[in-house]
Amino acid sequence: MKRLLALSVLCLAFGAQAQSAATLPTSQAKKDLVSKILVLQQPDVELLARNLAQEPAGRMLQEAGRVLQTQVADDKRDAIARSLEASAKKYIDEAVPLVRERAIKLAPSTIGASLEERFTEDELKGLIAWLESPTFKKYQQVAPEIQRNFMQKLVTDARPAIEPKLKTLEESVRATLMAAGSGSSPARAAAPAGKPPAKAPTK
Repeated sequence: MKRLLALSVLCLAFGAQAQSAATLPTSQAKKDLVSKILVLQQPDVELLARNLAQEPAGRMLQEAGRVLQTQVADDKRDAIARSLEASAKKYIDEAVPLVRERAIKLAPSTIGASLEERFTEDELKGLIAWLESPTFKKYQQVAPEIQRNFMQKLVTDARPAIEPKLKTLEESVRATLMAAGSGSSPARAAAPAGKPPAKAPTK
C-alpha cells in the first residue's frame, strides 16, 4: 500500500508534465510498459485487497470485545471470544482470496487504463526506473519507521486537543444510553448525565 501511495505521488509529479486534460495515444509499447508497472505493483495491490477484506472483521471484533467486557459474564468471555475469533478467521480465509482476485483483475482496467491515458512512454519508463531503483527500495525499507515516528509525534502533539473532545463525546454517549434506559439498572439510570454512577462506600 505504501508503494501505491508512492506511485500516486510520482503520478502527480509526472502528471505536471503530462497532458492532463486529454487522453494520450496508446501504443503497444505503452501497453507493455503499463503491464510491467502493474506487475511491479501487484504485491501492493494484493496487500490493499487484504486490508480491505480484513477491515470489517477487525471492526466487528473490536465492537464485540467491548460488548464482552460489559455484558457477558466473566466465566463465559473466553469461550465466546474464541468462537468469535474462529468465525472472523473463517471469514478472512474466504474473503481475502476473493477480494485479491478481483483486485488483480480490476487493476489493468483502472490503474492501467489511467496510466495509459495520462502518461507518455517516456514518463512510464521514468516510473519503472524509479520503482526498480535502489533509491526507491531504500525508501521502502525506511518508510515504516518514518511513518511510525510520525504517528507517534502526531499522537503526542494532538492528544491535548483531542482528549477533551473525546471525553465530551464519551459523556454524551453515556448520557444518551442512560436516558434511553436500555439494559441499565435503576442505580445507573438515576446517575446524573455525563457523570459515572457513584461507587458504593467501602470500609
